[in-house]
Amino acid sequence: MAFFRCDLMSESLGMTTSVLVTMPDTDDLDTAPIIYLLHGLTDNCTGWARYTQAEHLARTHSAILIMPEVQRSFYTDMACGPKYFTYVNQELQAMVHRFFGIQPNPARTYIMGLSMGGYGALKCALTAPQQYSGAAGFSSVADIKAKLPTFSRWHEDQALFSGGVVPPEDDLFALATRFADGTQKGRMPEVFLACGQQDGLFADNLRLRDHLRGMDWPLTWYEAPGDHNWFFWNDALTRAMKHFLG
Repeated sequence: MAFFRCDLMSESLGMTTSVLVTMPDTDDLDTAPIIYLLHGLTDNCTGWARYTQAEHLARTHSAILIMPEVQRSFYTDMACGPKYFTYVNQELQAMVHRFFGIQPNPARTYIMGLSMGGYGALKCALTAPQQYSGAAGFSSVADIKAKLPTFSRWHEDQALFSGGVVPPEDDLFALATRFADGTQKGRMPEVFLACGQQDGLFADNLRLRDHLRGMDWPLTWYEAPGDHNWFFWNDALTRAMKHFLG
């Protein structure tokens, strides 16, 4: 595998940011699966590469990994801060095409993440289903409305959302419902959800699972004994990549 760290200027963010990219060095890149791998709240773009077998799994599946940096943004166009959702869901694909020659191809593009990154991955896929073949969330912040009050200590809730109120376009439950009421056109993106049974976010993930199942969503659910940690996320990533890539 080839491994790159790229520091590049983003117009959406108005600053330089980092992206890690791994690419197969022996296979045809034009047919390689592309996986956007999103980090959690207390990590940065190096987390997946440092603490899991992500690169080994990418080699096994001859896949390209793209791991962006988003700080503590919750993958939102922040009320008081940069437009991280626009960056990840729109600008980033154009940037990796420009710098690495990776052609956007929705049929072989996936987006996955853990915790905050799980929320981000699901939000991207539910907002722009035409861009992704599937999405995976591991120990996701499934109910951002329930979780947001815990970020009031440093007024992060106000920085993320105007008045600390989560709008429908940032609420996973509301985004999913748009497919049922016809507001969102196109197919339902295939979703892989996983959460440890001892995780503090387990109940919220169960509610999201049941919400999607009630809509006959193309959904795979995985649970097992486990907490909010890298042991579970490494296992979940292994299963998700096998599920989507065979």
